[in-house]
Amino acid sequence: MARYIDEILQPGERVLYSTNAHWIFYFPAIVAWIVALAFLVLMPQATAEGLRVLSLIAAGVVALAALYWTIKGWFHRFTTETDVTNLRVVHKTGFIKRRTFEMALDKVESVDVDQSILGRILNYGDVTIRGVGEGIEKITTVDSPLAFRSSITTR
Repeated sequence: MARYIDEILQPGERVLYSTNAHWIFYFPAIVAWIVALAFLVLMPQATAEGLRVLSLIAAGVVALAALYWTIKGWFHRFTTETDVTNLRVVHKTGFIKRRTFEMALDKVESVDVDQSILGRILNYGDVTIRGVGEGIEKITTVDSPLAFRSSITTR
């Protein structure tokens, strides 16, 4: 499947920087997989047969939730594109219901980065792009937000 940016490039336009949603979207799935594994590890140590069965059922239920969150996180990352070309900033989310945002680089007034402590450690954050007469667009949980900001503001 072709990337969205490849389908909309204008003649003479080239991609300077591409980023995606950060892997932190997988965090609920990672925690759930660890919990499911813990239930499986503790199952043989249960003294009663009923506790073993209950532990196995709990591991199965948590594994199903982990699988759901894994697929949800993957699909979000797969359907989200954020690119900077030599002419504009393009952000696309969604697959069937698609939402796109495009702003010409010469219309960008400011680019703000908001990072939590965990975001600073893991290198993700929210980027707010303010445009002259274009409004405000907030792109959440961007991987390497400072590099993304630099690619917009450096000309």
